[in-house]
Amino acid sequence: MTIQFEGIPSSIRKPGKYFEFNAKTAVRTLAGNKQKMLIIGQRLTSGTVAQKVPTQVFSDSDAETAFGPGSIAHLMARAAIKANPYLDLTVVALDDAGAGVAATGTVTITGPATSSGALTIFVGAQKIEVAVANADTATNIAAAIVTQAGKQTDLPVTAGNAAGVVTFTAKNKGLCGNQIGLGFKLTNASGVGVAVVAMASGATNPSVQDALTAVYAEKYDVAATPYNNQTDLTTLKTHLDAVSGPLEQRPGVGVYAMNGAVADATTLAGQVNGARLVGALLRYTSTQRKSMPYEIASAVGAVAAWEEDPAKPLDTLTLTAIAAPDISERLSRIEQESLLYNGVTPLEVEADGTVRIARAISTYTKNGSGIDDPTYLDITTIRTLDYVRKACRERIALRFPREKLSSKTPPKVWTELYDVLLKLEDMEIVENVAANKDGLVVEKDAVDVNRVNAKIPADIVNGLHVFAGRIDLIL
Repeated sequence: MTIQFEGIPSSIRKPGKYFEFNAKTAVRTLAGNKQKMLIIGQRLTSGTVAQKVPTQVFSDSDAETAFGPGSIAHLMARAAIKANPYLDLTVVALDDAGAGVAATGTVTITGPATSSGALTIFVGAQKIEVAVANADTATNIAAAIVTQAGKQTDLPVTAGNAAGVVTFTAKNKGLCGNQIGLGFKLTNASGVGVAVVAMASGATNPSVQDALTAVYAEKYDVAATPYNNQTDLTTLKTHLDAVSGPLEQRPGVGVYAMNGAVADATTLAGQVNGARLVGALLRYTSTQRKSMPYEIASAVGAVAAWEEDPAKPLDTLTLTAIAAPDISERLSRIEQESLLYNGVTPLEVEADGTVRIARAISTYTKNGSGIDDPTYLDITTIRTLDYVRKACRERIALRFPREKLSSKTPPKVWTELYDVLLKLEDMEIVENVAANKDGLVVEKDAVDVNRVNAKIPADIVNGLHVFAGRIDLIL
């Protein structure tokens, strides 16, 4: 084999002992897989960071200052950081749409109180607590609610009082405001009545494409979106397919969430049908304290970003600070099975109220012909393929930065790719490498004399999701 030099020309005539350093063969391990997360949200005008500016966020207070307290972007960042404090997080925020409409809801108080007590108003997963004194009028109680709400600047709503009717208005305009839960709990305070009208009438989201365009050239492994409608999710799906394709090669999965009915979740998943999209469901009906869908999406995305092993299932990972629904509202086993057959990731609740991922799957259920297709069922499948591609790509880039293409080149490339596959097998990312050895092919292109083509078999390692055992009784 001819020894090749990069910095020592063969034309040297001056006597001497010349040495250069060759780092092309130094790295023999696989590429790291540190995960970066992106959050898309809406800001307030009080935020210090303009819209469409990707901003790295390290804490709740960072997000509050950058995007405005109680904004969608702020609360999504908070939920993500609570779920994964060591998250590498970037947020790109949008202004409300010019034609956007803010959702509103009301809490109507009647009185007067004939005994003292307390009233708690739930706004999403947050609480507004006020004391009720004997003889307090409806207007007095409502005014106390508004005053306390004004002190809690991180609420996603503002509040106003008119003769005992508290009107809550979403701080950000658009559809997300309709999903802010309102509820109450009255402790003692006889004579006081409370009636809630749910948040509604929010309309017109900003263009999510504006945010995606701003980050198109960057790589984010997980992207959480607050929007859970077909139009916005199709836009995200198109973006993920584009940046992760064979030319751009920047891997990524998107996460959204819902907190309503099973039927709504399965219908939406079928509409978007994306191998790189995860749609999570945590159902609330009458529960007073409800995490908002965009908070749930951020938490799911954050724990997914915590797992650097692409083949390792996300089953049982905890979603810290996500509110647990009441027992009667939690997804039954048969409902979870239905969700898992229809492209929805079910979230389950432990006896202590801890919310966990049951099994993280993609929304992809059918191929282009509408035929059931389990190829990309688990989100680990596409994440593992992304990592296999990264490992192969980086090895070739390291070994052959300025390589001549002769008949000797394909065998050298084959050797490196096979070594990568063996190391991936050691890490339990792929398996049966030796058995699939004949399927690894490296050859010169038949048309382009400067190109080498490779076919790389990747028998990826699947997750252990189901264990079945039979216990034989012996008397």
